Amino acid sequence: GAAKCWGSNFSGQLGDSTTTRRSTPVDVITLNHNVTRLIAGGSHTCALLNSGAVKCWGSNGNGQLGIGVSSTRITPIDVVGLSSGIAMINAAGTASCAVTSGGGVKCWGENSSGQLGDGTTLNRPSPVDVIGINDVRKAVTSGSHSCALTNSGSVLCWGANYYGQLGDGTTTGHLQPAVVSGLNSGVIDIAVNYYHSCALLSSGTVQCWGYNGNGQVGDNSTLNRLTPVAVYGLSGVQAI
Repeated sequence: GAAKCWGSNFSGQLGDSTTTRRSTPVDVITLNHNVTRLIAGGSHTCALLNSGAVKCWGSNGNGQLGIGVSSTRITPIDVVGLSSGIAMINAAGTASCAVTSGGGVKCWGENSSGQLGDGTTLNRPSPVDVIGINDVRKAVTSGSHSCALTNSGSVLCWGANYYGQLGDGTTTGHLQPAVVSGLNSGVIDIAVNYYHSCALLSSGTVQCWGYNGNGQVGDNSTLNRLTPVAVYGLSGVQAI
């Protein structure tokens, strides 16, 4: 259950109390046991402990560490209000999110596109509740948009939507969750990246939507997709 990190460290994102780049793994200070999940954002890192607590470290200019202030930390520090009861975490860019054991979602950090889902575009240096969802088993963020998978198998997304990455048939951003078109049941996993999103269905097929200039939606085209389309030729998929 110990945490080790390596690579770029200009903001202390390796958590070894330095800003020295490391080409081999180093111990994260104070996290030598009880870590159950480790997530790396743009230049910050967060850990989920088996107690349900969350700690983060690294860059914090947008409040992505969730500690109530925007100062950088080069060793792990407790996220405000998340000392227990957290089931999973996710981070990307300058935003972070957590799913509570009760199925709620809390996010913090940059919110310029509404990616925190609290109905505003204000950056949040400590966790805020995502509006209107309380039956979530997984939440993921790209840093500019976020999505959640509910226990009933539906998918909701919010935040930036320049290329249709929210999957609601428009390119209009949302400050709080909106159901992805056609995905109100049957989804078992989700994944997001910069400008596109994907869902794994219980049938073993995958659907994706959003930016497709390089074919990342996988539908044998390079047309942006504002609603989910099937990934060409995939069946029997177990994970995305």
